[in-house]
Amino acid sequence: MRKDNLRLGLLLGFVVPIIGLFVYYFAQFRLFTLREFFTVILAQKSLLSAIVSISLVANAALFTYFINNRIDRTAKGIFITTCLYAGLALIWKLV
Repeated sequence: MRKDNLRLGLLLGFVVPIIGLFVYYFAQFRLFTLREFFTVILAQKSLLSAIVSISLVANAALFTYFINNRIDRTAKGIFITTCLYAGLALIWKLV
């Protein structure tokens, strides 16, 4: 993980929130199927806030690691994707 690369940051920034989503699924909804889980998410927009929070906290931790180790281009990619996820979640919640 020492590579300082914007593409790596973008990739990590997209993948880590998805991992956070599955962590939330296994912690809170493991008795439901994935299909039921996503149906509930689509039906209850208030649940989206909790999921986005968990996912973006995972990105924030990753971003902090890269910033503290002065791997700035990778951190920049993570920050860009974090902003995209947050913006999309906000738009989804308002629609």
